[in-house]
Amino acid sequence: MEILLAIMIGFLYAAGIYMIMRRSIVKLILGIVLLGNGVNLLIFLLGRITKGEPPIIPGTESVIEGLYADPIPQALILTAIVISFGLQSFAIILVKRAYKVLGTDDLDQLNTTDENS
Repeated sequence: MEILLAIMIGFLYAAGIYMIMRRSIVKLILGIVLLGNGVNLLIFLLGRITKGEPPIIPGTESVIEGLYADPIPQALILTAIVISFGLQSFAIILVKRAYKVLGTDDLDQLNTTDENS
């Protein structure tokens, strides 16, 4: 399972970086989305995939014994998903407004400072 996730992470990173290198600002946002999903999977993979009990210490013991699921990577991923959703929503609205005003989504044309009279 870890090998499959590692291959998927590599694919998401490669596709995200490829999309970021394109000239279209829409493809740039899609690349950032793919890269963010790759990072989320990487954090999930680093937290180890284990099937176990919830990390609750029984009242009779002072330490957790046996296998237990680590909640920290899952909490980090959940937070990252919420933050990336807000960032993606803002970026999509910003691109829509820029396209409406300028009529293009080409980064080279957006970077020019020439004014047409």
